[in-house]
Amino acid sequence: METVLILLGVTLAHLVAVISPGPSLVVSMRTAVSAGRLAGTCVAFGYGVGSLVWASAALFGLNLLFVAFPWIYTTMKVAGALYLIYLAIGLWRQAKQPLCLPAGKAVVRTGLLAACRRGLLVQLSNPKVVVFMGSILVTLLPPDPPGWMALALLAIVFFNEFVWYTAVALVFSTRRAQEAFTRLKQAIDRTFSAVLGILGLRFLLAE
Repeated sequence: METVLILLGVTLAHLVAVISPGPSLVVSMRTAVSAGRLAGTCVAFGYGVGSLVWASAALFGLNLLFVAFPWIYTTMKVAGALYLIYLAIGLWRQAKQPLCLPAGKAVVRTGLLAACRRGLLVQLSNPKVVVFMGSILVTLLPPDPPGWMALALLAIVFFNEFVWYTAVALVFSTRRAQEAFTRLKQAIDRTFSAVLGILGLRFLLAE
């Protein structure tokens, strides 16, 4: 019973972290609206894989590594912040480019592997995920969790990320959302760009 409560606590804590707004939500919404639900789902898959990487690292002593070698965390934080700023600059530059949706129910498609890769890179570069996996997640687990609990934890982390952001993709890939996006593309892209840029600067300047 105690084990079930631990896994339930991990599930709820991680789900709250997943749902909270951040760069992952911005990229997921923007991809789904402009490139369709399949691309948005691929981004969600990338998020899930990225979370597996960080959760696995946490289980093998990620937080201890950061304590022993603070420069590793600083390097990862700076690299992640710079990647978010890079995404923001790219989005700002293409804000004025029109998005022409084909007639009917078709949408503009993007490379699915590229969408998976973008989701993975965003997740790996997101300091919020690093902090959660390296500190909060570790404190919720027993000191030496059994193998089956570790596997259950990895499944929970992937499931939360993939299901939530797939739902985001489904909602924001509707034709109505796409048509609204084409009308407001420049303002939306500039807004999303500003959000990513501010988050990147915040992570870069945070102590």
